Amino acid sequence: MVEFILPDLGENIVSGDVVSVMVATGDTVEVGQNVLEIETDKAVIEVPSSVAGKVTDVLVKEGDSVKPGQVIFTVEATILNEPAPTIPPVETAPPPADAAPAAAKAEPAEETPPPPTEPADFIFELPDLGENIVAGTVVNVPVEKGTHVEKDDTVLEIETDKAVLDVPAPVSGTVLKIMVKAGDTVSPGTPVMIFSAFAPVTETAAPAAAATEPVSLPEKPVAAASQPSSPMQTLPAPPPIAPNGKQIHVAAAPSVRRIAREIGVDITQVPGTGPGGRITMTDVKNFSRRMHAERAEIEKQLAERPAAGGGFVQKPLPDFSKWGEIDRQPMNNVRRVTAEHLSYAWYAPHVTQFDKVDITELEVMRKKYAPRAEAAGGKLTITAILLKFVASALKAFPQFNASIDMESHEIIYKKYYHIGVAVDTPRGLLVPVIRDVDRKNVIQLSVELMEISERARNRKTKMDELQGGTFSITNLGGIGGTAFTPIINAPEVAILGISRGSFEPRYNKATGQFEPRMMLPLSLSYDHRIIDGADAARFVRWLAEALENPFLSVLEG
Repeated sequence: MVEFILPDLGENIVSGDVVSVMVATGDTVEVGQNVLEIETDKAVIEVPSSVAGKVTDVLVKEGDSVKPGQVIFTVEATILNEPAPTIPPVETAPPPADAAPAAAKAEPAEETPPPPTEPADFIFELPDLGENIVAGTVVNVPVEKGTHVEKDDTVLEIETDKAVLDVPAPVSGTVLKIMVKAGDTVSPGTPVMIFSAFAPVTETAAPAAAATEPVSLPEKPVAAASQPSSPMQTLPAPPPIAPNGKQIHVAAAPSVRRIAREIGVDITQVPGTGPGGRITMTDVKNFSRRMHAERAEIEKQLAERPAAGGGFVQKPLPDFSKWGEIDRQPMNNVRRVTAEHLSYAWYAPHVTQFDKVDITELEVMRKKYAPRAEAAGGKLTITAILLKFVASALKAFPQFNASIDMESHEIIYKKYYHIGVAVDTPRGLLVPVIRDVDRKNVIQLSVELMEISERARNRKTKMDELQGGTFSITNLGGIGGTAFTPIINAPEVAILGISRGSFEPRYNKATGQFEPRMMLPLSLSYDHRIIDGADAARFVRWLAEALENPFLSVLEG
């Protein structure tokens, strides 16, 4: 009788839940045949058999929690999926004493299997890039064939519709093959590189245990069977995550999940028609066809009638070339998504409130304490100061720190204060977010503002830096202009625009004279569905009075 032992499931994975058992007592199994599906905290993994023969007993069932090294089933024959034929056969008990000479003779043959630290080929598949991101463009491949990398070194730069992301190496090793180049469009799950990585040493691989314990299955046994000298490894896809942060169980094979990712289908929405509700390849393809058909119908309906809420559907453009020379250039990802997002944002009924703020005293204070910010690594700009004042204003006027849900007819008030700041970059407008502005002093905000602005201009913005904003600020004062109407960064409900400050004559009642004062123009655009005009005027006046009467304590806490 031979036992099939559950092999290691991956780095730091100590257990998993049985999703399905693909064999039963009396079945005949072959080496490499999938016999079990295990759901870990990272993915659903198909486990192939390392033994062949007739199944005599199945020791687990669906729903059981299992660990590497646990006996799953037994078979009558003893056919192991060995990385080399010289590994001794499985013994159910220690060999007798008189067998020692034979074991000694076999020792030279045992040296032929590769040691636990011999390099193994590792196929690196592009991981998920973020929520709702189905593809990206390769901007740069900073490594080449033969380059040695350490784990977490950047091996790819991918431009998505939100940012340029650094993709780290999942392992340490040498680059054997690069499957993509700059300009390629890739999606999560696409093989992008092959590394010669060092396989970890495991207890089950220790030679000393071979004589007393069943031989455990090497990592990725199917690939080992097809390429004994170079077993391929791949990164498992992460399981779907529900809005509450819990994993969603989906009964589908990894190959089905990969196809779903590649064609942009959310597999958690696909109804399964297989045994026990299992999702098949046909289910995914049929769902994709229905999804595209529904989308086409919606687009057709939009084209046949005016868009609701103040939006518009673009009419077909004329042939401009008949009037002269033209040059068509494709939008980059940032510009395309900005155009789509602002078209969507304009559906909200915008109103803009204008005002001017006397910042004469504030300017004196800003110049006085600017060296302190520079010593900390920042720059004390009017935007950095406004961040702090705006956070206080949002606490006084919570409807400006909210979102509106028209489907449920609810207003979502946020108890955190994450403020986005628009940054002009060569690729277009980006709005990185500074988190917990209310908990930071102006010096800290000046440093963080400089850092995120530089990362945005150098294409180093991280994905999470562009998400979660509750309010936005955009400053065009460095360029010019007296006022403008900024567009709300949906799903936020308000945005503050800043124009160039200038000296203007202002009447002083105390002296009866006109005096030159530094006046800063503010433009507050807001969603009229949730914010009334009177509230907007009060918000701007509150902000103006706070700026006109600054306190030193604001600078440092």
